[in-house]
Amino acid sequence: MKNKLTQVICLVFALIFLFSVFAGGLSLLFGQSAHAQGYTTSAKAMCVMEASSKRVLASKNEDTKLAMASTTKIMTAITAIESGKDLDKVFEISPKAVGISGTSLYLRQGEKFTLRDLLYGLMLISGNDASVAIGEYVGGNVKTFIEMMNKKAKSIGAENSHFDNTHGLDSKTHYTTARDLALITSYAMQNPVFKEIVSTTNTKITNSDGKTRYLKNKNKLLTSLEGCNGVKTGFTDDAGRCLVTSCERDGMDVVCVVLNCGPMFEESAQLIEKAFNEYHLIDLTSIYAFPSKLPVKEGRAEYVSIGTTGKYLYPLKASELKKVKYTCDLPDSLEAPVSKGDEIGEVKIFIDNDLHFTEKIYTMENVRRNSIWEKLKDLVEEW
Repeated sequence: MKNKLTQVICLVFALIFLFSVFAGGLSLLFGQSAHAQGYTTSAKAMCVMEASSKRVLASKNEDTKLAMASTTKIMTAITAIESGKDLDKVFEISPKAVGISGTSLYLRQGEKFTLRDLLYGLMLISGNDASVAIGEYVGGNVKTFIEMMNKKAKSIGAENSHFDNTHGLDSKTHYTTARDLALITSYAMQNPVFKEIVSTTNTKITNSDGKTRYLKNKNKLLTSLEGCNGVKTGFTDDAGRCLVTSCERDGMDVVCVVLNCGPMFEESAQLIEKAFNEYHLIDLTSIYAFPSKLPVKEGRAEYVSIGTTGKYLYPLKASELKKVKYTCDLPDSLEAPVSKGDEIGEVKIFIDNDLHFTEKIYTMENVRRNSIWEKLKDLVEEW
């Protein structure tokens, strides 16, 4: 009897062990992709993206729809900045923008500010009242402005996001994903006004009556992380602690999004450091594998210089360089006359067999035809 009981107990423990191993494997495969890549984070969702190429360098649950808290204001700010409204025109604060719950600029009815000043209040200290005032002024009313936000988000490519408000207070249908928020931020950081605002550590704004408010940016990575130039913190009960960070080094811009992450500053800094250590932005057009000149038949010169005019910058690990391949479609020679800027061929860049970039090849100079008539023409011109 004791032997049977011992066997049963051993079997139970064996099943528990196998289940834990299986569950851990599933967690690695489906819930903890960041750990599989070596980018450890406690965030519920995370996305590290190179801004110019939109390449995802590391991720975890990046397409899971989650609350975003005040990182919403990235969308609020870029929508307002690109609305066409005069940023320096003074307007009056309406009663609808006063007394909004959460973090506040403590706006008063009848106060007058410029849109630019309120954008600083929005992004540095996360004023919820400033977000409503901005929405009213830019959209005519907040509802219309939110429609503008959603439309712009879709145009950026943020297909899995929906905005119910301008500030990020919790709502069941107010959500984004880590990938979408990285796309939105990568887009917004291309705007010089947005970039200047979110990179500001301290400033002051003054209303039309001369009352000054002093603003200190809540994003402490601006002063502790090399190259950090933005962008926004956030917190609500549903969203937890959220942070979107932008960092620029040696011409490469990295955007890091962590949603529902307790140590958001510490982990964001670690994720960004790892990205810069592993990836470098490379101009793949600078190492094209095609000739620099082609023979010219019947030309006054024997050869003509050829080349491309575009650049293709892409973040790669050192180990990935060997995966870059080129194909080149070029004639063996050209027939004179040749004009500078003639399109004569095409080069394609593949990374790991995936087509990434196509560029036309052009002639870089003129080559006149070597004929008796051209020689006579030269004599006449010289005479």
